[in-house]
This record gives sequence, C-alpha cells and structure tokens, in this order.
Amino acid sequence: MSNQDLIKFFLQIAVMLGCALILGQMMRRFRQPAVLGELIGGIILGPTILGWLFPDFFEWLFRSSQEVGILRDASIKMGMLFFLFIAGLEINFSNTNHVGRYAFFIGLFGTILPIAIGVGLVFLLPSNFWGPVAQKNLMIFGLFIGINLANTANPVIVRILQDLNLLKKEVGLITLNATVVDDSITWTLFAIMLSFTHPQTGEISLGTNQTIFLILAFFVLMLSIGRRFAPRALSFIRKSLTWPSGFIAFTALAILLIASIAEFLGIHAFLGAFLLGAVVAGKHPEAEEAHTVISQFVMAFFAPIYFVSIGMKTNFIENFDFWLVLIILLSAIFSKFLSVLFGAKIAGMNIDRRTLAIASGLNARGATGIILAGIGLSNGLIDERIFVSLFITAILTSIAAGPLMTYFLAENKTLIKKEIESPVTTTQ
Repeated sequence: MSNQDLIKFFLQIAVMLGCALILGQMMRRFRQPAVLGELIGGIILGPTILGWLFPDFFEWLFRSSQEVGILRDASIKMGMLFFLFIAGLEINFSNTNHVGRYAFFIGLFGTILPIAIGVGLVFLLPSNFWGPVAQKNLMIFGLFIGINLANTANPVIVRILQDLNLLKKEVGLITLNATVVDDSITWTLFAIMLSFTHPQTGEISLGTNQTIFLILAFFVLMLSIGRRFAPRALSFIRKSLTWPSGFIAFTALAILLIASIAEFLGIHAFLGAFLLGAVVAGKHPEAEEAHTVISQFVMAFFAPIYFVSIGMKTNFIENFDFWLVLIILLSAIFSKFLSVLFGAKIAGMNIDRRTLAIASGLNARGATGIILAGIGLSNGLIDERIFVSLFITAILTSIAAGPLMTYFLAENKTLIKKEIESPVTTTQ
C-alpha cells in the first residue's frame, strides 16, 4: 500500500468518525440515540448526499482505491465484532427467573409469529414486487424478512428502560428478558440461513444435516458449557492479568478466536462474537467490569464508524420505494404488537396498558435490525430497495419505542408509581 493510500485511509476514518461525533451529539440534544446521528452521517457522506453534490470528491475519497476500500471494510468488520460482543453482554440469562413465564411466552410468540407473518407476506404479494434477488429463493427471502420483523434491539431497550427508571422493575424485566428468547431464536435461524448462502451471489445451497448439527452444537455448547465456566475464567483472568490492559487483550483474543471458529463452521463471525458476549454476561462482578472496560472504547470508536459505513452502503433516494417501506413498516409494527399481546395472554397476563408498553419496547429494531439488514445486503440475500426499507423500519420503530412506552405507562398513575418506586416482589 502506497503512502497516498495510507493517507487516504486515515482521512476516510477521520471524516467518518468526525461526522459521527458531531451528528451523534446533535441527536443526544434532542434526546435521541447517538446511533441515529451516526446513520444520518453515513447517508450524508455516502452516494445519497456527498456523492450527489460533489461526485468527484466522493469518488476520490471513498472509491478511488480498491486497496483502501478493502482495508477500511476489514477494519470496520473487526470493530463490529467488539460491538456485538458488547450487545451480547446485555443478554443477561440470570435474570429470567424473576419473570420466567411472562418473559418466555412473550419472547417465544413475539418471535415465531412475526417470522411466520414475514414468510406469509412474501408469498402473499407478487414475487416481482420484492425484486429479482428475492426470486432466487422466496422461502429463504421470506425467512429473512420474518427474522427482521421479529428482531428486537436489546441495546436500545436497555437504554429506554434506563431512561424510564424501569430496568429493574417488573415491566422492564419482562421486556428485557423477552429479548433473550427473541435473540436466541432469531440469531440461530439467521446463522443457519447464512450457512446455506454463498456470499455476494446470494445463491442458495441447501446444506447437509451435518451443517445444521454443527451450528446448533456451537450454540448449545457456547450457551451451556461456556456459561458454566465463564465466571470462573473471568475471575481467574481478573486475578492473573494486568487490569485492565491484560484483560482487554485477552478479551480481544477470545473474540477473534470465537469469530474465526464461527466463520469456519459457516456461521457469520458477527454471530460468534455476539454469542461470546452472551456467554460472559451475568451478575458476577467480572462481567460488569468487562462491560465497562470494553464498551467505552468500542462505543466511542468502532461502533460510530460502523454505523456511518452502513449509511454509506447505498443511495437512499434512488432506492426508496414508498409502498415497499410502508408495507414492511406496518407489517413490522402489526406483527410485533399482535404477537407480544398474544404471548402475554397465553402467559396469563391481562391485555392492558402495561402489556401495550411491553409491546412498544419490543417493537424497537434498532442497531441490530440495521446490522441484520447490512449482513443480508452484503451476502446477496436482499437488494438495495429492501435494505433501505428495513433500515427505515429499524430507525422509525426505535424512535417510537420510548415515547410509546411512556404514553402507555403514564396513563395509569398507579401503575407507573408501582413500577418506578417498587421492586419486583414476585418470582414467576
């Protein structure tokens, strides 16, 4: 790589990080998540705005060197391994006993029904409505749409519950722990689906039973044996290595190794990093310290650059399809609310403003929805029109989640007082 290419690489990262920092801070002033500003920054720096207003400068900075593009994409992907490790740390399986039945049924039906609705929606509408990429295999495409409808953004929900002071109250625990079931199902299905898909071409090759067995075995081993030994390993590392530098280095090593194993098995490396985070997560002090130590740098550097890059993936004006956006958005909202309320009813809960608040929180697709859409685009599962529609759906449902939860809970003064001032007293 020449000096000019190296300079151009540094400039790209600096411009992307600077844009993410400025727009992220602007969003915080409006009480919106910084990721929204980072995504908007990507749209501004991408072909939608910069490429339209200053095409020569855009081509020189971002597209004139193939080597720089490869280095940038590799750096961003490695950064996302750490981001998804942090997202996995938010999946706290140890809390599920507090709200067991409610969280399980809401998470189960809140995932399975939207997936079924997504598949049904794809087959209900004419295949040419979805585009030529979808027509390669409508079943796989329908499953991908269903997974995106079912997906719930755990990091977004954590932030919303923190803002509302509900993170450790019954409504918050039900909402948060339902995402454990949601994520377990959606990421497992997504991993299996990716294992049958050739990157770039999107061609489907139905694998053997051995492939599915390896993927399921990887998930089971990570979430059973891994979780059993993780606290002991963390405690040993905490005592044996320099803190925090040695711990960060060991964590980076573990993330890269697990990601490599996941990729070797045909699972996306991102999913391996996410599962490692879920394995480490828990109430032991080392897990909380791990979250604090790793997340600060990841959220300040790697994550902003990644989300800017997501906004740069396509021209959002040229690939905006109003009817496609409307159908996917309404289907996402309808399927999530319907399925969560159905799951709550099966679990024995009343269908009231509290369950509507839970459904509102689980309706947020957030960053994980955008990551799923980005992986789907990169692997040829969807075209740019579908990507834009899923991107917009993730943004709008995330923005609406907090205000809707506040509205439904605030209408019942007794409930909001109970949820904010009193801890959970039941262990269902």
